[in-house]
Amino acid sequence: MTHTFVKTNNIQLHVVQAGPADGPLVILLHGFPEFWYGWQHQIDTLAEAGFFVWAPDQRGYNLSDKPTGVDAYGIDTLAADVVGLIDAAGRQKAIVVGHDWGAAVAWWTAVTYPERVDRLVVMNVPHPIVMKKFASRDLGQMLRSWYIGFFQLPWLPETLSRLGNWAMLVRTLRKSSRPGTFSNADLQQYKAAWSQPGAFTAMVNWYRAALQKPPSRRSDIRITVPTLLIWGVRDQFLKREMAQLSIDLCDNGRIVFIENATHWVQHEEAERVNELIKSIVVSQ
Repeated sequence: MTHTFVKTNNIQLHVVQAGPADGPLVILLHGFPEFWYGWQHQIDTLAEAGFFVWAPDQRGYNLSDKPTGVDAYGIDTLAADVVGLIDAAGRQKAIVVGHDWGAAVAWWTAVTYPERVDRLVVMNVPHPIVMKKFASRDLGQMLRSWYIGFFQLPWLPETLSRLGNWAMLVRTLRKSSRPGTFSNADLQQYKAAWSQPGAFTAMVNWYRAALQKPPSRRSDIRITVPTLLIWGVRDQFLKREMAQLSIDLCDNGRIVFIENATHWVQHEEAERVNELIKSIVVSQ
């Protein structure tokens, strides 16, 4: 792996790169509260398979730029960051892979810039339109998404999250994953990323922007690129029913449910996830 900084969309992102520069470009988009390290089990394996892997810290996270204000974290802007990375790689298209918030960005990149996405792989987050409907109308999903409302509050989420050396975040990661998924060494890496100046406010601003700066209205929200949705069934945050409704919005999509995995599927079932990512290039 090499660490570099890449300019995109008027900011600079820290990007971990691996694999042959002439291989198919794969961009791995992490979610909350992770950073590039969330793909530690994918980067080397995909690189060894011949892919040119880029795993950025998305804007606001870890070592990447952290623009101030909620408006800097709208999903239209986040999708434009991805296109800027593809441009920086000198490519027309990339295989875009996302988990959690990174999956939401991946979905929206494919909606907004289908000509720039060769294949789409998303994990444990539905199409943004499906998510919006469930989060506002489905009581079960509203209860699971309580933290989205909490994150709208000023300063309090940041203050409570920092208490006890990030005890609340650590507890959330450990309680929502299979035992042993996040080691003490892993959590030290995460704590260092969360402690970067301005990082945690920027991370929470993604949630604030989701409500305060919704995406631009689009007449067509269908996904036209080949799409694979990987879903850990034991997800405590998101209802399984949203998966099929998301694939229904894809012209060429399929779901793989992993029954014994949680929301953190790429950590818990790394080998399976890696094989599925590799397979989409040849199977669709």
